Amino acid sequence: MLKTLKLKKAVIAIVLGVAALIVAKLMEAYRVSGHQFVLAMSGVLLILGSLIFLYPIIFAKKADRDGKHVELKPVAKDPVESVEAEGIAS
Repeated sequence: MLKTLKLKKAVIAIVLGVAALIVAKLMEAYRVSGHQFVLAMSGVLLILGSLIFLYPIIFAKKADRDGKHVELKPVAKDPVESVEAEGIAS
């Protein structure tokens, strides 16, 4: 699924964000200055990763199995009625 949606960059951003969070918490525990900057970078990476995860979902285009784009316009003027008529006739 990661290959088909091209989410490799998002996974890398999330992993780096979690790693930076762990480093920031360790820096805070040992009272090292600059832990707030690392914590902020962790937050930015986590937000960036989540936005990259959402990008293909929001801007997705319908494609069939061969990778060709599918026409999304209905064939009939009112497809609900044609489906109901087929169901009654069966």
